[in-house]
Amino acid sequence: DYEGTLIAKPMVRIGPKPILMHIIENYVSQGSNEFVFCLGHKSNTIINYFIKENKNKVRIIKQEDKYIYFKFKNKNQSFYGHLIYTGLNSGTGGRIKIAYKKLKLNVFDSIDQGTINLLKLVGSADGIQLTNDTNRTARHFANTLFNIMRGGVFDNNYRIRREDFIKYLRIANKNIAKKYASEIEALPKTFSLSRLKKIPSSDPDFFRLVYEYLPLKFSRRHGDPSRPWNKFDIRMRDVDTGDEILDYQGNWRDIFQNWEALASSFPNFIEAMIFKFLNASTFDGYNPYRLTKDGFDWETIEPDNSWAYIGYWGDHQIIYLLKLLEFSCKYNPENLKNHLNEQVFVCANVPYKIKGQPHIFKDPKNTIEFDFAEEEKILNAKKRIGSDGGLLRTRGKKALRVTLVEKLLITLLTKASNLIPEAGIWMNTQRPEWNDANNALVGNGVSMVTLFYLRRFTSYLDNILEQSNSDNFKVSVEVEKYFKQASQLLAETKVKSSDKARYQTAKELTKISSKYRQNIYKNMHSGNFCHIGKNEIISFLNILNKHLDRAIKTNKDLSSLYHSYNLIDIVNDEKICINRLPVMLEGQVAALSSDGTDCVEALEILEALSSSNLYRKDQLSYMLYPAKKLPGFLEKNVIPKILFNKSKLLQRLVKDKNKSIVVRDRNGKIHFNSSFNNADALSKALCKLPSKYERQLTNERSKIHKIYEDVFNHKAFTGRSGTFYGYEGLGSIYWHMVSKLQLA
Repeated sequence: DYEGTLIAKPMVRIGPKPILMHIIENYVSQGSNEFVFCLGHKSNTIINYFIKENKNKVRIIKQEDKYIYFKFKNKNQSFYGHLIYTGLNSGTGGRIKIAYKKLKLNVFDSIDQGTINLLKLVGSADGIQLTNDTNRTARHFANTLFNIMRGGVFDNNYRIRREDFIKYLRIANKNIAKKYASEIEALPKTFSLSRLKKIPSSDPDFFRLVYEYLPLKFSRRHGDPSRPWNKFDIRMRDVDTGDEILDYQGNWRDIFQNWEALASSFPNFIEAMIFKFLNASTFDGYNPYRLTKDGFDWETIEPDNSWAYIGYWGDHQIIYLLKLLEFSCKYNPENLKNHLNEQVFVCANVPYKIKGQPHIFKDPKNTIEFDFAEEEKILNAKKRIGSDGGLLRTRGKKALRVTLVEKLLITLLTKASNLIPEAGIWMNTQRPEWNDANNALVGNGVSMVTLFYLRRFTSYLDNILEQSNSDNFKVSVEVEKYFKQASQLLAETKVKSSDKARYQTAKELTKISSKYRQNIYKNMHSGNFCHIGKNEIISFLNILNKHLDRAIKTNKDLSSLYHSYNLIDIVNDEKICINRLPVMLEGQVAALSSDGTDCVEALEILEALSSSNLYRKDQLSYMLYPAKKLPGFLEKNVIPKILFNKSKLLQRLVKDKNKSIVVRDRNGKIHFNSSFNNADALSKALCKLPSKYERQLTNERSKIHKIYEDVFNHKAFTGRSGTFYGYEGLGSIYWHMVSKLQLA
């Protein structure tokens, strides 16, 4: 009682802590993390306990007359507190009313301030405009907001925060951070991007890290809000220190699509975006799954996670890079020319191993192995060096450094060596392209979409080389060999192809790229360099363009629209047959965007589109793919009589009432066993047939598999795009592709 006259009663101690802290800890242990303290009698003892006695554990967030908002954190717990003086004579209800009014004002003040902050963010990315069309004004604001919510927005124009750059260097490369500590510390708290680039240095790693630096904020990792499985948050402040966070992370295609638009608002950062793109790409022309400010991530094999899957996306390296390159050339034509022959680029080391040509042709759906031992080496190197430990190293254990020309050549060669003549670019790295609703096309699918953009890429490369003053370009000896073999093969290959010639060309191209990769997987990169002549590269581009133009011509249908994707069939290890899929909007956008169609052809496409089944007159817009009626359950898994009569074994099984392979229903229709979920299940069931069927099975095994495939036509299954009515599925008018159509 006596102690209660000296201090507020909640501050009476039980053991080392006051009663108040025992109560708080109890609530925190049950999930509460924010408390309002209505102060009156001896209020200074409560204030002093938090603000003075525990000053090392408390961060004051806001302080004004009769109010303090703080965060308390120690080893065991953390919580937020509001200290509100509610008077000496107020009753319980009065105290709550006073606290409510104060907090209500704070909430509304916070909302108002948050709105102002959001307007500033969107405004810095040129999202605020005023037109006579209020809908257009609102839509532009929303588009810009959604764009920066994923790709981020730059912190303060072209100003750099010294502390953030120091933190970035320490995470990227510990040695470089230490080496340049004094130079960086000597800079003011904030300084310009141009000043950062003028710091004298002969160290290629420091040069690269300076050029890669992107002070972005307001970025989230992933996800369209319309998809219920996507969860994300935007971290603006450190919850412990209250400091503003500069950070970005995103799936490769997401973040570069967003940066494409952001570059228009911050053109002086375009070079950094290109450096980030190229330096996170692999020596074999692919890119990891996710980019972050601190480096890059790859997908791993997780046996207990059915969503986990490894692979390389098929289209990332061409169109997303090309948009940045083209923008750079328009904004500052000289920037990239200066890097064509400079060894200032590196390669990401991803622990994936793409299999050799025989394996790819045998099973194009499963072409990548995960190298666990290599992953462990990379992770250990990252702990030792920083995120630069994830860079590819030569036999001499130095980071491989290559020129811009080598980076662009590898991007080109990777796609060229996956060319299926007259069909498209083979999607054989276990991942689809932009429209991941076409996820089932992986393996048997080939992309005309990427081929169209490859045609545009060759025009860009030809143009930038023609303008260069250099006659020869430095490349690694491995790439020079790869380039010359591919160039010779395409020069000797007739542009017009047959099924057999198509198989042979694809096989040889895949062999060339496989040998390039397997050599480096096995022996590491030599680190040796030579030169390729400008005219050699331009000659190769001309040869490749003839093959690309032939594919474009043969993929135009009778209605003047273009196929987006095709299916290929490798038959008896001697032929590749092409099966055309129905036209999709994506292919028309790619055709209009490429250098493979002229103005007359562009007009034909637009006129054909408006009269095609891609057009929704009631919506004045275009669907991703034509609407179609899916077969009902009873229409599936029915073996036509003409196919059934081709197999004596199936007829005998029905006669013997053996239902392990096929079943006759009460109406006389024949069905495959309903437990089969794929051809492997059929194979296993055939192997378990009694020995009396062995002779017929030997003769008819492949025939029965063909009947099974003819009935289900699995290869024509494109994924969500062919079965769903949501999430970019059937009937979808997808804003992204319609916007691309308008731009095209």
